[in-house]
Amino acid sequence: MTTLWTATLPILMLIASNVFMTFAWYGHLKIDRGPLWVIVLASWGIAFFEYWLAVPANRIGRAVYEPAELKAMQEVITLVVFAVFSVAYLGEKLTLNHAAGFVLIAAGAWFVFRGPF
Repeated sequence: MTTLWTATLPILMLIASNVFMTFAWYGHLKIDRGPLWVIVLASWGIAFFEYWLAVPANRIGRAVYEPAELKAMQEVITLVVFAVFSVAYLGEKLTLNHAAGFVLIAAGAWFVFRGPF
C-alpha cells in the first residue's frame, strides 16, 4: 500500500543527496588554493554522505516508482538543486538557454512518468 510518506520520503532523500553531491562536485570551484588530491579527497568525503541518502532513497522508492521514474526524478532534482546552487553559492547567472535546456529535460521526465503511448 502506497502512502504519502512512502511516495514522498524518496523524493526528500534524493533532494538531500543532491545537495551533498552538488557540493562534492562543484563546491570546490570557489577554492583557488590547495593541491588537487586534497580537493578530490574532500569531494569523496562529501559524496560518501550522498550515497548514504541516494542508495536508500532508490531502494525505498522502488516500492512506489519504476526505476526509469526514479532516474527521471533524480535528473530533474539534480538540475533544480544545481540551478539554486549555481546562483546562490557560485554567483552565476542563469540564462534563457539554461532555462530552455532544463525545460526540455523536465519534458523528458514527464514522458517517463506519463507511461506508454
